[in-house]
Amino acid sequence: MTQTTHEFDRADDVRAALADPALAPELPATDGGETGASVGWLRATAARFSTGAAHRRRRALVEAELASLDADLLRRAATEAPPGDLRTRVVRTLATALGMPDPATVAEDVVVSRAYFRGTDPAADAAVERLVRLLAPEAADADPLESGAQRIGLLVQACEATAALVEAADADTDADADAVPLAHVLRRTPPVRTMRRLATLATRLGGRDIAEGDLVLLDVATAGRTHPVPLAFGAPPRVCPGRTHALALADGLLGRPLTPFAALHHRNAPLLLPNAWDHASAAALAAAGFAAVGTTSLGVAAAAGLRDGEAATAGATLSLARLLGQDTFLFSVDAEGGFSDDVAEVAELARKLHAAGASGINIEDGRPDGTLAPVDLHAAKIAAAKAAAPGLFVNARTDTHWLGTRREETAERLARYEQAGADGVFAPGLTDRDAIVRLVSGLVTPLNVLYSPTGPTVAELAACGVRRISLGSLLYRSALAAAVTTATAVRDSHRPPGPDPLPYADVQHLAR
Repeated sequence: MTQTTHEFDRADDVRAALADPALAPELPATDGGETGASVGWLRATAARFSTGAAHRRRRALVEAELASLDADLLRRAATEAPPGDLRTRVVRTLATALGMPDPATVAEDVVVSRAYFRGTDPAADAAVERLVRLLAPEAADADPLESGAQRIGLLVQACEATAALVEAADADTDADADAVPLAHVLRRTPPVRTMRRLATLATRLGGRDIAEGDLVLLDVATAGRTHPVPLAFGAPPRVCPGRTHALALADGLLGRPLTPFAALHHRNAPLLLPNAWDHASAAALAAAGFAAVGTTSLGVAAAAGLRDGEAATAGATLSLARLLGQDTFLFSVDAEGGFSDDVAEVAELARKLHAAGASGINIEDGRPDGTLAPVDLHAAKIAAAKAAAPGLFVNARTDTHWLGTRREETAERLARYEQAGADGVFAPGLTDRDAIVRLVSGLVTPLNVLYSPTGPTVAELAACGVRRISLGSLLYRSALAAAVTTATAVRDSHRPPGPDPLPYADVQHLAR
């Protein structure tokens, strides 16, 4: 049978190909080799080149390996990695973080075994054999060689992809310029330029018939340059399980440490951000042990007798930030749409909020009339805010789901905001778990969603890949409801329902 090669470079075709079960990753044409002692065996046993039940089993082993590894700790370890060959630094940092024995030897052998991606040679085969002896665990309930192959494959892929991303980011940044966002680098210069798929069944793609046995070449680099959502880490159902860790490694090796507030978005557990409306509510939440506090624009506006979302509370918001900034807790400010469509004014607001002590700012693209701001305008606001206050965590919000309009633009809008420099992105109103998983798969920065009492639980959102969960105006509205309920109960000669109010002295202690 003659094999036909099909090439695709349109983003829609590439995403469709990555999701098509009839198209499997091409296993390089070498025999499996001796068990546990060759690059050919490693390729034939690793999750990357597997399909079906074998892929699911092997991918689960990789995910379990990464599950306990905190991305922020990995980033910090990479920042402190000793100088040397870039690929060796990548692997040694990751091997150390995963608690692997003799990380220096592991790193040296992984760099030798880079033939994993292309051909083979006796030195690489010998390196694989040494790695198997080092890394194949003694497990009664699993095949130790299969488990060892996943550990080795994880290190080899990190070695190549992370090093390539760091090199691309270095090449994309001038000595005197601000760091280029990794989302921008991934779109323009993905570490893997071409993905290869083999048709295991006949299928159809981009208007073409693909016969069983045909080779499909996916030009990820060209597709990324014509579409805002990067494809460097694949697409469902085979999104790279080490995406978060690869980005953390790259950031650390590039010398891009996180602020304490930003680091809260890169832990194994998502940041639950309660939203306050004045100093007392913020201080009470901080005293209750929350790692950081946000503000709610509805609460700030309503407390001042104003409507939310109409850019009427810039002064009140800045005043509250200055008050909160005199305390010791981390806080982020909800600034509606930046209170202006003048990019320079939004940049000045960001500078003032950061100077007041704010760790973050939330800027939304929804407008009071129910429309969405032009995506280019909102991206310009984000870029201006980051330029004015580089240390301020900019959370870029799209209201496609909140307003129930143009939901199909959500992924593209958030991708544009990432490339403009957003540190995180926010899609309030999104509660469907499958939709959240699909959205996360195309993002580079942490996803923030709004908690809904009728939606997924915190644990369920964490399992979907959400890294920040905001309570929005829920607490303020609950406080208003409790106040009215208590007052009417007293008026009607009933005992007020719980919970018990805070003691007077405790509230006094909340004052600065």
